[in-house]
Amino acid sequence: MLDESPQSPETPESVSLEDAVEVRECDTEASVADADAVDASEESVSKSETARRAFLTQVLAGTIGVVVGLVPVLSGLIFFLDPLIRGERQSGDSRDAVGKDAEGYIKLPVTRSLLPSDGTPQQVTVEDDLVDAWNKFPGVPIGSVWLLRSESDEVSAFSTVCPHLGCAVEFRGAQSDFYCPCHLSTFRLDGSKDNPIPPRDMDSLRVKPDTGEEIWVQFKSFRGGISEKVEI
Repeated sequence: MLDESPQSPETPESVSLEDAVEVRECDTEASVADADAVDASEESVSKSETARRAFLTQVLAGTIGVVVGLVPVLSGLIFFLDPLIRGERQSGDSRDAVGKDAEGYIKLPVTRSLLPSDGTPQQVTVEDDLVDAWNKFPGVPIGSVWLLRSESDEVSAFSTVCPHLGCAVEFRGAQSDFYCPCHLSTFRLDGSKDNPIPPRDMDSLRVKPDTGEEIWVQFKSFRGGISEKVEI
C-alpha cells in the first residue's frame, strides 16, 4: 500500500510573507524607475536652461561689442560732419543780420546823425561774432574806434590803440586833441601826431561809403612801435 501521508496545506502566514516580499520588490523597482525618470527630466531641464543662458550670454556680449565698436565711429563721424553742419547754418544766416559783410566791414551801433557835426570825437565799441571749432559767441566786443563827423557829413574813423606801445588813446576836450597817458603821445583831431613820441600817426580805418545813416567800419589791428602801418 502506498503510504499516503496527507500534505500539509500552506499556512496563511507563509503565503502572506511571500506576497509581502514580492510587493516590496515591486515597489522598490517602481521607486527606482520613478527616480530615474525624475533624474532624466531634471537633467534635460538643466541642459535646456544652460543652453538658453549660454545663448543669452552670447547675444548680450555681441550687443555690447557692437555698441562699443560704434561709439568711436559715431564720435569720429560727428567730428568730421560738424564743420559742414555749421557751415550750412552759417550760410543760411544773413551777414547783415550779424552786422558784418563779405569785405569785413562791421556795422557800428550808432547812426551818422547821432555824431556831432562839429567834429567832436565819439568813442564807439566794435562788436563781432567770434566762432571757434565748436561754439559761436555773438556780439563780443573786439575793440573800439574814434568817430568824427565833419560839417560835410563825412565820417572818419581811427583806432583807439596808440601806435607807440599799444595803450588806449583818449580824447581831451580842453586841448581838443587825442592823448595817450602812457608815454604822453599826442595827436591832432585829423590823426596826425603832434609830438615826436609816437612813431607814426594814429591808425585810420576805412569807412564804407554810401551806407546812408548806417556806419560800417573795416576794423583792423596794426603793429605798434614802428613807423610803417603794418596790419596784424
